[in-house]
Amino acid sequence: MRRKWDYTLMVFLLFFSLFAFCYGEDYRIGAEDVIEVAVWKEPDFSREVLVRPDGKISLPVIGDIQAEGLTPEALTKDLQEAFAKYVKTPKVSVIVSAINSRKIYVLGRVRTPGVFPLRSEMTLLQAIARAGGFAEWAKKGDIILLRKAEKGDQRIEVDLKNVIQGKEGGEDVPLQPGDKIIVP
Repeated sequence: MRRKWDYTLMVFLLFFSLFAFCYGEDYRIGAEDVIEVAVWKEPDFSREVLVRPDGKISLPVIGDIQAEGLTPEALTKDLQEAFAKYVKTPKVSVIVSAINSRKIYVLGRVRTPGVFPLRSEMTLLQAIARAGGFAEWAKKGDIILLRKAEKGDQRIEVDLKNVIQGKEGGEDVPLQPGDKIIVP
């Protein structure tokens, strides 16, 4: 039995290391992310959970706890404190097993408009390609990018026509979670 736990811990640490390498230590957990919570030697408390729209996760014994907005490291610390009431010196691992909270929206004259996951760095042109490319009659020089700002959405006008033709004056903008791309 001990060997099984040793193996499980090694797998969790490997996934955690890969996650930190791919997304950096500053990744913030978001709604709809799937999180694996493992409590060492306490299989009844360990499970995979979905972050609810209110930003919380539910676990046996401790109930609901805030996860959204925290790093995996910060959530680990919070969970260790919560489980400490029920388990002597709990060892908790938190692994983000599915990133579902980071999305972009592509609308307008593209072949397949919709919501797309933003799992790694992506530019505006790459997002258009992900949406199947420009539809006929799309105005490539008048792309609108709406980005969340402190006071509503920031409107960024982008000339992808110049980017595609390699001319000055066009910039392939890196995207952020929640960006909305409108192709007129």
